[in-house]
Amino acid sequence: MDILTIENVRKAYHSHVALDSVSFSVKKGTIFGLLGPNGAGKTTLIRIITNITKADQGAVYLDNELLSIHHPRDIGYMPEERGLYKKMKVADQLMYLAQLKGLSHDEAKASIKMWFDRLQMAGWWNKKIEELSKGMQQKVQFVATVAHKPKLLILDEPFTGLDPVNADLLKDEIYQLHKEGVSIVFSTHRMEQVEEICDDIVLINKGNILLNDSVSSVRTQFKENIFTLTTDVPAQNWDLIPGFESVEEQGFSRTFKVGEGHHSNQLLGYLLDKGIKIQSFHEVLPGLNEIFIKLVKTESNHAHE
Repeated sequence: MDILTIENVRKAYHSHVALDSVSFSVKKGTIFGLLGPNGAGKTTLIRIITNITKADQGAVYLDNELLSIHHPRDIGYMPEERGLYKKMKVADQLMYLAQLKGLSHDEAKASIKMWFDRLQMAGWWNKKIEELSKGMQQKVQFVATVAHKPKLLILDEPFTGLDPVNADLLKDEIYQLHKEGVSIVFSTHRMEQVEEICDDIVLINKGNILLNDSVSSVRTQFKENIFTLTTDVPAQNWDLIPGFESVEEQGFSRTFKVGEGHHSNQLLGYLLDKGIKIQSFHEVLPGLNEIFIKLVKTESNHAHE
């Protein structure tokens, strides 16, 4: 079952095509990574999903219903840029925004107070936004995003401006919402966060989809037959056999690439025959950052051919 379905969505601004027949879906109850370099079309897509702007062609479905003007009540959107009124008090602003999303006065107050407790925001009720640090403002914006209990959360660079302690606090709350069944679309440039947090990803570049799969499948798809091996003998004391290329050597560990037509078991057998004990052995899969850069560069090169 999908919470969000994008079907052949196209959006152009004059001669610039921001999205070119984009299609993908987000499974219900997952954390989904929406990735792409600056200008890829991510923000345009988010604006279409949240009904801020309309697609020229295509359709968007939320929980199997064609997107309508009523659906923003089911969505929580936390933009990268802060959309808070600096002169307003924190409580007044959050109460106003929560009631806009359909909560009663009492429901809004109870939800906001609960989130203040969870995010260690006691004492902020009557502060003005301009009195808060960037990190504190980010936490206020998060409360504005989740107070109305949306079924779909869209978080655009949610950890911007947060110190490590508050970033971990917010991350824990995102995981908790995930456990409670909230579906989350997570947009960021920080690939290590995507690897840690996301189940599935889509990579958009220049309005087109380059990748759409699970994080684990993507990393496996781009593997390059590179392994790391640790033995009880310093790496410099034994040589690789033909068909194996050394990548890095450090202490008792060696990282190597297996050539075409060869298998890592050949090297393991060779070492065991020599009486060398193997302490650990694992395949080195590429990180999403490496894959991201490779794909975007390849796409850019093809565009200039």
